[in-house]
Amino acid sequence: MQPLNAAGRTYEVERRAYHAARPGFRIAEMQIGPTQTVPWHYHTETQDTFYVINGTIRVFTREPEEEVCLTVGMTYSVRPGRPHLVANAGDTSAVFLVLQRMGEHDFVLLT
Repeated sequence: MQPLNAAGRTYEVERRAYHAARPGFRIAEMQIGPTQTVPWHYHTETQDTFYVINGTIRVFTREPEEEVCLTVGMTYSVRPGRPHLVANAGDTSAVFLVLQRMGEHDFVLLT
C-alpha cells in the first residue's frame, strides 16, 4: 500500500506512478483495491480525465450529483471545482489513468 498525502491527511492506494509531470499537465496511474476510494475532493484549476485500464471504477460527483460507472477503455472528465470521489466498483483491483491539465494541480479535500 502506498499512502498519498492530501491536505495533511492520508489515504491509501495499492500503487501510484507518474508517466508525465510538467507544469500544467500530468498523467498519474493509480491502482485501488476493492474497498479503496479516492476521497471527496476537488481541484481549483485542473480538470481530471479518468481512463480505465483494468477493472471497474465509479466516479461520484456533486454540483450536480452524478454517478458514472467506468469499465476498461472508458473515459470520464470532471471539470475544475466540481467535487468528486473515485471508488473501486469491483471485487478485484482497478487500474486507471488520471490526466490532469490546465493549471497548477491541487487537492482540496472535502469531508
